[in-house]
Amino acid sequence: MLPKLDPLLHSELRLGVMSILAGVESADFTFIKNQTGATAGNLSVQIDKLTSAGYINVEKGFKGKMPCTTCSLTSTGREAFENYINSLKEYLNAGAIS
Repeated sequence: MLPKLDPLLHSELRLGVMSILAGVESADFTFIKNQTGATAGNLSVQIDKLTSAGYINVEKGFKGKMPCTTCSLTSTGREAFENYINSLKEYLNAGAIS
Protein backbone atom coordinates (compact mmCIF):
# COMPACT_ATOMS: atom_id res chain seq x y z
CA MET A 1 0.00 0.00 0.00
CA LEU A 2 1.32 3.41 -0.95
CA PRO A 3 1.80 6.01 1.80
CA LYS A 4 -0.46 9.05 2.09
CA LEU A 5 1.02 12.32 0.90
CA ASP A 6 0.89 15.25 3.32
CA PRO A 7 -1.83 17.47 1.79
CA LEU A 8 -0.19 20.58 3.24
CA LEU A 9 2.97 19.89 1.24
CA HIS A 10 1.12 18.75 -1.87
CA SER A 11 0.74 22.36 -2.99
CA GLU A 12 3.26 23.58 -5.56
CA LEU A 13 4.04 26.84 -3.75
CA ARG A 14 4.22 25.35 -0.24
CA LEU A 15 6.42 22.53 -1.56
CA GLY A 16 8.63 25.15 -3.22
CA VAL A 17 8.97 27.09 0.03
CA MET A 18 9.84 23.94 1.94
CA SER A 19 12.36 22.89 -0.73
CA ILE A 20 14.11 26.26 -0.55
CA LEU A 21 14.22 26.24 3.24
CA ALA A 22 15.49 22.65 3.37
CA GLY A 23 18.69 23.79 1.66
CA VAL A 24 19.48 26.84 3.82
CA GLU A 25 19.56 27.83 7.46
CA SER A 26 17.03 30.59 6.75
CA ALA A 27 15.76 32.74 3.89
CA ASP A 28 14.09 36.11 3.73
CA PHE A 29 10.67 36.69 2.24
CA THR A 30 12.03 38.54 -0.80
CA PHE A 31 14.42 35.71 -1.67
CA ILE A 32 11.65 33.10 -1.39
CA LYS A 33 9.31 35.30 -3.45
CA ASN A 34 11.91 35.71 -6.19
CA GLN A 35 12.78 32.00 -6.25
CA THR A 36 9.17 30.85 -6.43
CA GLY A 37 7.81 33.61 -8.66
CA ALA A 38 4.84 33.94 -6.30
CA THR A 39 3.00 37.14 -5.57
CA ALA A 40 3.64 38.66 -2.15
CA GLY A 41 0.03 38.08 -1.09
CA ASN A 42 -0.10 34.42 -2.12
CA LEU A 43 3.30 33.68 -0.60
CA SER A 44 2.25 35.34 2.65
CA VAL A 45 -0.87 33.15 2.86
CA GLN A 46 1.12 29.97 2.19
CA ILE A 47 3.79 30.90 4.74
CA ASP A 48 1.02 31.45 7.30
CA LYS A 49 -0.32 27.94 6.59
CA LEU A 50 3.12 26.39 7.01
CA THR A 51 3.69 28.38 10.21
CA SER A 52 0.32 27.33 11.64
CA ALA A 53 1.23 23.69 10.99
CA GLY A 54 4.51 24.17 12.88
CA TYR A 55 6.59 23.48 9.76
CA ILE A 56 8.39 26.83 9.63
CA ASN A 57 9.40 29.64 11.97
CA VAL A 58 8.92 33.24 10.92
CA GLU A 59 10.89 36.09 12.42
CA LYS A 60 10.02 39.69 11.65
CA GLY A 61 12.58 42.42 12.07
CA PHE A 62 14.30 45.23 10.24
CA LYS A 63 17.33 45.62 8.00
CA GLY A 64 18.09 49.24 8.61
CA LYS A 65 14.71 50.91 8.28
CA MET A 66 13.26 48.25 5.97
CA PRO A 67 11.05 45.47 7.39
CA CYS A 68 12.48 41.98 6.92
CA THR A 69 10.69 38.64 7.32
CA THR A 70 12.95 35.61 7.69
CA CYS A 71 11.76 32.00 7.49
CA SER A 72 13.40 28.76 8.59
CA LEU A 73 12.34 25.12 8.87
CA THR A 74 11.44 23.70 12.26
CA SER A 75 12.49 20.16 13.16
CA THR A 76 8.84 19.16 12.61
CA GLY A 77 8.91 20.79 9.18
CA ARG A 78 12.16 19.11 8.22
CA GLU A 79 10.76 15.72 9.25
CA ALA A 80 7.50 16.32 7.35
CA PHE A 81 9.45 17.37 4.25
CA GLU A 82 11.72 14.31 4.41
CA ASN A 83 8.69 12.03 4.89
CA TYR A 84 6.99 13.66 1.90
CA ILE A 85 10.05 13.14 -0.31
CA ASN A 86 10.39 9.51 0.83
CA SER A 87 6.70 8.93 0.09
CA LEU A 88 7.14 10.34 -3.41
CA LYS A 89 10.07 7.98 -3.94
CA GLU A 90 7.82 5.05 -2.96
CA TYR A 91 5.25 6.20 -5.54
CA LEU A 92 7.93 6.39 -8.20
CA ASN A 93 9.37 3.00 -7.28
CA ALA A 94 5.91 1.40 -7.33
CA GLY A 95 5.53 2.38 -10.96
CA ALA A 96 9.02 1.33 -12.03
CA ILE A 97 9.24 -1.43 -14.61
CA SER A 98 11.60 -4.22 -13.63
